[in-house]
Amino acid sequence: MTIPTDLVRVEAVIRPFVLDDVKDRLQELGVGGMTVLEVRGFGRTGGRSEVHGGSAYVLDFIPKLMVHVVVPAARAEEVVEAIRMAAATGRIGDGKIFLVPVLDAVRIRTGERGEQAL
Repeated sequence: MTIPTDLVRVEAVIRPFVLDDVKDRLQELGVGGMTVLEVRGFGRTGGRSEVHGGSAYVLDFIPKLMVHVVVPAARAEEVVEAIRMAAATGRIGDGKIFLVPVLDAVRIRTGERGEQAL
C-alpha cells in the first residue's frame, strides 16, 4: 500500500456566529464535508470579566468553534482564504487557521482511500 501525502486538514478556530458564513463559503467551493467542534480557548483577548453572585471574576476561556476540513493539498490555500474571508470581523479574537498534513483517509463504508475517501 502506498500512503498518499497530498491531503491537508485545515483546522480553523472561529467565532461561533460566523459558522454559517464559513459553511456557505466552503459549500460554494465544493468542499464535501466538515466537522465542527465546540471548544474554548484564550489568547490575546485575555478573557472577559463577569459578575456572579456579587463577585467579579474573569472568564479566561472564551467559547469558540473548531472547523476541520480535509482537502487535497492543491486546494488548501483557497480553502484557507475562503475561511479567512468569511470569519474575519477585523477584531482581536477572530481566530486562527492551522494546516496539518494527513497521511491517509479511509471511507469506512467502501474502503476507499486518499482523495477518493473525501
